[in-house]
Amino acid sequence: MVQILSLLFYFTFPSLIIYLCRKSPVMNKIGEILLLYIVGILISNLIIFPLGLGKQLHGIQDGLTSVMILLAFPMILFGCDFKNWKLKKAIVALCIGLVSVLIVDVIGFYIFNDNQTGFEKIAGLLVGVYTGGTPNLASLKIALDVDAETYIFVHTFDMIISFVYLVFLMSFGIKVFRVFLRQQDNKTTRHQEESSVSGKSQQLSNSATQQLENSYSGIFTKKHFPKTLGALGLAILIVGIGMGVSLVISGKVDNMLILILTMTTLSIAASFLPFVRKMEKSYDAGMYLVLIFSLVVATMVDVTAIDYRAGANIIAYIAFVIFCSLILSIILSKIFKVDSDTMVITSVALINSPLFVPMIAESMKNKKVIITGIAVGVIGYAVGNYLGIIVSQLLK
Repeated sequence: MVQILSLLFYFTFPSLIIYLCRKSPVMNKIGEILLLYIVGILISNLIIFPLGLGKQLHGIQDGLTSVMILLAFPMILFGCDFKNWKLKKAIVALCIGLVSVLIVDVIGFYIFNDNQTGFEKIAGLLVGVYTGGTPNLASLKIALDVDAETYIFVHTFDMIISFVYLVFLMSFGIKVFRVFLRQQDNKTTRHQEESSVSGKSQQLSNSATQQLENSYSGIFTKKHFPKTLGALGLAILIVGIGMGVSLVISGKVDNMLILILTMTTLSIAASFLPFVRKMEKSYDAGMYLVLIFSLVVATMVDVTAIDYRAGANIIAYIAFVIFCSLILSIILSKIFKVDSDTMVITSVALINSPLFVPMIAESMKNKKVIITGIAVGVIGYAVGNYLGIIVSQLLK
């Protein structure tokens, strides 16, 4: 019974948040995803864990986080316009992101290393996870022979501080960066840029604003529902093919590098097909799955189970790499004239993984940057292991 109720809650509650955001200007500024994070953490720590429901719900939560984001990924890409993608800017942003992480990671190594044996392995882990993702972290554990206790500790606080990083971006970080860096496709004056941060003019255009305000509406109408089901079916097919390719190449269905590369390639190719272009609500449906994912992830956080005192220098090191690499990225983006949204989406793709790109793009009300973020994240998966091993060996 608990499992059934939890499924109903996970699938329906995001629709309530969407409705409230449309009705309340204050809640709309906070955003659906951040509100779902807040509600989810409150529920997990006031209801789920105090009542001992964590183990009962773990299977459902684990399954939903995997399924929702894998299905959302292709559906969101179906709705992206790749014809207008600016490759040169994406390459510059990628280089800035990688260089920022590498420089800050090495500096942090010398600041936080208290003569701890094997601290260079932690430096390698952080380079791998913040240029690639969790799959790189797991691979580097084996490659660098990191003990299980250290690996779990780094992974746990990576997730916690990365979550804090996302909250920071969605709450006010994006708005602040738009003051310091030029906005995408913005040719206005400095004064106009600052005004746009706090007003509706931060939207890409009036038509884009109207589209965002009407998102999610009409999905279940006769006009859009069959097409949306078609998009879902195509997404399931692409995920299945991705798993098959992963199984053939690596011997397991969940090799994230192969899976995401395959899914991204097939989804981009599908987005050029005329019948897929007619699936107008595929992006919105995909984003709803991301909202479900966000709520589920938040309900898995148990703040009482975190030991903040153990390994304080490692925790500080992780926070230092995440936030100081962001600061360096801002400086370099200013020098090389990379706009704020591209800088942010690149940072998220590297620090959090490409799976979080759509939700940040939604928070920025700018889905044009999705393909840049995903491309950066996929390349990060490819180079993360190499960079992690190289840095670890150089610091040894």
